[in-house]
Amino acid sequence: MKIASLLAPVQYMYWAAQLGTGAKSFLDNPLIGSSTLNHLGLHVGRMKLAHGLAWQRRRRLEKLVSEPDRTQFDAQGFVAIRNFLPNAEFAQLRAMLLGRSAPAREMVQGGTITRRIALDAAYCTAVPSVRHLLSSPRWRGLMRYVGSYASEPLYYIQTILTHRDEEVDPQTHLHADTFHPCVKAWYFLDDVTEEDGPFVYVPGSHRLTRERIEWERERSLQGAQAMDRLSARGSMRITRAEISALGLPGPRALAVPANTLVVADTGRFHARGPATRPSRRVEIWAYGRRNPFYPWTGLDPLSLPGIAFRRIPLMWALRDRFESRLGQPWRDVGSKTPLDP
Repeated sequence: MKIASLLAPVQYMYWAAQLGTGAKSFLDNPLIGSSTLNHLGLHVGRMKLAHGLAWQRRRRLEKLVSEPDRTQFDAQGFVAIRNFLPNAEFAQLRAMLLGRSAPAREMVQGGTITRRIALDAAYCTAVPSVRHLLSSPRWRGLMRYVGSYASEPLYYIQTILTHRDEEVDPQTHLHADTFHPCVKAWYFLDDVTEEDGPFVYVPGSHRLTRERIEWERERSLQGAQAMDRLSARGSMRITRAEISALGLPGPRALAVPANTLVVADTGRFHARGPATRPSRRVEIWAYGRRNPFYPWTGLDPLSLPGIAFRRIPLMWALRDRFESRLGQPWRDVGSKTPLDP
């Protein structure tokens, strides 16, 4: 008997186990990508369950956020808060962050370079005001409520450099990061204008309507081979015409001044607005995503003190070590400040 035949049941058990996780790729998992199973309701069933659990967890976390912040998120899927810090405190923090050099990684997508500097344990020890910001009650409450988990996101200083136009940045296409609610946040250290490629969100797309469920069902029946590459990987792309057909308002570009915090559920439709000129924006960027099917809000060992702010260097090292298997799109560019060219 061939080894492949012996391993096949194990492979199917692995694919089946992934159905109870945040696995999303129609291409890599033949069960997730199965038109037959999706005709029976697999994709929309996972989505409905994940959304239902997320809103249950949010109800248990709602005491962490103010009523105005909660009302704003529940209505539109994101919270935008201007003048998050007092002006003098913000100016001091910004000067420290923009002038500090630290290990950096960069990735190129189309005409855009994204640079990330980890806000890890070493960085937060050197700049205590950063840890003070990230541990402040309003900040922590928003990250937890929007993300629906009492978990610590990953934090970076992120620089978006747009200077080339020969290729299209895939992040400028309206998309959902995954099939379930999750959190990303941007605390802008620069003013962001319409010309600089602001964050774009479709208000209300964080809620599952009958129209949205039907759209997801139809997409899931297409099969991975009929989808664009990123949709097939589980990050669904959508057109403005489709947005309108779902009864949703047009995308809203958040051109905002520095010292604005935006916290959003990016399991819903959003994009990076296309920059119309060479531009640069710098922000504290947060990312949080857990298994969407846990009924509890906590019990996250990766958020424990001593672990939470050491995850990013470990992740980078792991991808470097096993690049051939895991892939490593983030190139080590040595030590840089957020403003370096």
